[in-house]
Amino acid sequence: MTFKKTNYYTTVSKAKDLVPGFKEAFSRFEERLVLDQCSKSMFANYGRNLAHLALHFGRVPHAVSVEEINSYLYRLTVHDNLSISFFKQTVFGLRYWFRLFGMEETALLMPVIKDNKTLPVVLSKEECKILFKASRSFKHRFLLAFAYSGGFRLSEIRHLKISDIDVNRKQVHIRLGKGKKDRYVILSNLIAEKLPDYLREVKPKVYLFEGLTEGYVMGERSIQYVINEALKKTDIQKSVSMHTLRHSFATHLLEDGVDIYSIQRLLGHADIRTTIIYLHIAQVVPKNAHSPLDSLYGFRK
Repeated sequence: MTFKKTNYYTTVSKAKDLVPGFKEAFSRFEERLVLDQCSKSMFANYGRNLAHLALHFGRVPHAVSVEEINSYLYRLTVHDNLSISFFKQTVFGLRYWFRLFGMEETALLMPVIKDNKTLPVVLSKEECKILFKASRSFKHRFLLAFAYSGGFRLSEIRHLKISDIDVNRKQVHIRLGKGKKDRYVILSNLIAEKLPDYLREVKPKVYLFEGLTEGYVMGERSIQYVINEALKKTDIQKSVSMHTLRHSFATHLLEDGVDIYSIQRLLGHADIRTTIIYLHIAQVVPKNAHSPLDSLYGFRK
């Protein structure tokens, strides 16, 4: 079977129609994901990749041997040259599926996913300004600047409602972010000043950033298109995505002297170790340790 990236719903539906037992098994899988309060993106990625595997073998995943799965993963990675992200999502999905069907030992036999300690790409402050200026419309400039201003995730930007912005308190309410948690993020003074102009010119109805249909969220691909088109008009050679703006936000805050714990809270990281990675990127001038007694009485040199 030749592997092709296709629409999630088409792939899953095809597997339900063509693979014996997949429809019933997938219903059980879907139910478990809902009960575990897994994200929509996890459900889509796991479901699509598991359906591809089922279509390839003509069997439900738990009826495929470990050897066959390893060969399948090898072919997709080496010969079909799929991304490491697709490989990881397939392995994670298989582990989840096997545990669901009481096959813990098989789940443990899945390939180990190595945690590569690569540092994220970060734009300089000047590069951020160049990128925002390069955007072709006021809406696009405002979108990129807004994403950077609060270190928002792509999903958070898409689902942000106009009513979630409190100009008076300078806060943005992120509802059910990663981990199903709410949090408040600072609202930039510049964004607060430009917001009335944006609302008047763009006229969004419900969500701050809407697609072509009024009242509906802007698509992920459309948002990524915005940053890609802006990049083409600059000399920036870095590999940049919307998430790069989030990395840049955190790094620049560190360089501005904001403490790591405040940045953790703003980013919505559950574990401080996730935030600490920015310490390896930020260009922070070290300060010599001193006794607070000297500061207290003005004896610091």
